[in-house]
Amino acid sequence: MIPDAWASLRGLGLRRCEDQGNLNATWVAGEPPRFIVQRVSPVFAPEVHDDIEAVTAHLAARGLATPRLARTDDGALWARDAGGAVWRAMDFIPGRTHHRVGTPALARAAGALVARFHRAVEDLEHGYRHVRAGAHDTAQHMERLDAAATGGEGRRLADAILDAWRTWQGRLDLPPRHCHGDLKISNLRFSEGGEGLCLIDLDTLALQPIDVELGDAWRSWCNPAGEDSTEARFDLEVFAAAVAGYREVRPFGAEEREALADAPERIALELAARFCRDAFEDRYFGWDAARFPTRVAHNLHRAAGQLALARAARRQREEIARRLAGG
Repeated sequence: MIPDAWASLRGLGLRRCEDQGNLNATWVAGEPPRFIVQRVSPVFAPEVHDDIEAVTAHLAARGLATPRLARTDDGALWARDAGGAVWRAMDFIPGRTHHRVGTPALARAAGALVARFHRAVEDLEHGYRHVRAGAHDTAQHMERLDAAATGGEGRRLADAILDAWRTWQGRLDLPPRHCHGDLKISNLRFSEGGEGLCLIDLDTLALQPIDVELGDAWRSWCNPAGEDSTEARFDLEVFAAAVAGYREVRPFGAEEREALADAPERIALELAARFCRDAFEDRYFGWDAARFPTRVAHNLHRAAGQLALARAARRQREEIARRLAGG
């Protein structure tokens, strides 16, 4: 039950949001919509709201559209229900949510939106209170996979992922900067005309290198098959459009271009390792019981798909680098 903590919500109708995320349960308040109300997953500490408030206040001061947390009646950023669950309310941003990057035009708008966000937070001074330690420590993910993998089909797939990581030749030394942390396309909000409006789902805000941030975005945006297919490919047309949109707002430095050329492969391998590890531990990722007999089977399928995507990105590394350089 949503706690009665916000005067701004009283009297407003509630309906479940059509675009439910993977972790937080979401409702829309008001007609026309005025607020998004969420029961926050326990994987996020309540202190994450201090981070969201700091970043969104900074974005708003720079003139960027952004959802803001609605304060409770006593001025808090969140509230608990009788069962102890954490709830929050945020401004509703009118617009569209996309679940795949179907056109280069959308990729270009997405790249420009992310660049506006990155440029706006370059001068932000904030120490994050909610930190996901090791979230993109790729080497550690590989070590954990090696330790978890025992035998059979999963071990063979794990060895292929580990071999690909051992021969990966990218760099890992870019400095951390303020990032969104989860730039799948459904976490970007667009106007009906296709213009990027703002970033949403802000629980993953963090300091991390830009190659991690954009490598994960491009891994997601440029694979038209999605994570549930082993027929993965890296769409260079979508990639080139995303890079062009970003670069028009915030040009890349020479070291960034070098690291970014290998970033999609790295993050695809990292996710492959995480899926494959869960095929042995069988406890983390959700799975589609209508398509797969077990979580293990689904995770092996997804791990194979991400390995295929990493291999595709490696084959096209020269073209990826050329487009990053403006070619």
